[in-house]
Amino acid sequence: MERRHPNVVNLEELPAQEQGKGKLGHRSRRLGTATGGKSLGCSHYEVAPGMTAFPRHFHSLLEEGLYVLAGTGTLRIGEAEVPLRAGDYVSFPAGPEAVHALTNSGSEPLRYLALSAPATHIGADIVAYPDSKKIGFVSGVDPVKGWRGGAWLMKIVSAEAPNLDYYLDEPLAKNS
Repeated sequence: MERRHPNVVNLEELPAQEQGKGKLGHRSRRLGTATGGKSLGCSHYEVAPGMTAFPRHFHSLLEEGLYVLAGTGTLRIGEAEVPLRAGDYVSFPAGPEAVHALTNSGSEPLRYLALSAPATHIGADIVAYPDSKKIGFVSGVDPVKGWRGGAWLMKIVSAEAPNLDYYLDEPLAKNS
């Protein structure tokens, strides 16, 4: 099918990508990159009944939002559980206060658009240590106290450690 314009795409013109394991999973189509977007990401997601789109997570460098197109879901945000339905819009600012996971709690597919801003500097750094072959990363650094004074996330890992499976230790990824 010939595209009308490089900056225009119809959902039906893109193949769906499937990802999942156990009770985690979704189908997605990346609209933003398909239309040449550089600073605004947009993806269409479809989540089957009883499934959770992604493990509970938060972003350290970008803000995310979602707009529910169809279906119903339960959003876990922070410690709260919030019912969602078509027409709802949700913002997830960077940081642990907006830790989130979305589950389809209805009987029909849950469809939504996920939007993301470009990564912005929120007191973050990735540091390489070539002699010891380590990598350190830190995010959410307190601008006054510095990285040793508190951060959302701080970790040092070995560059030689094997790649970990995305779903490792995620409770919903265990096959029932």
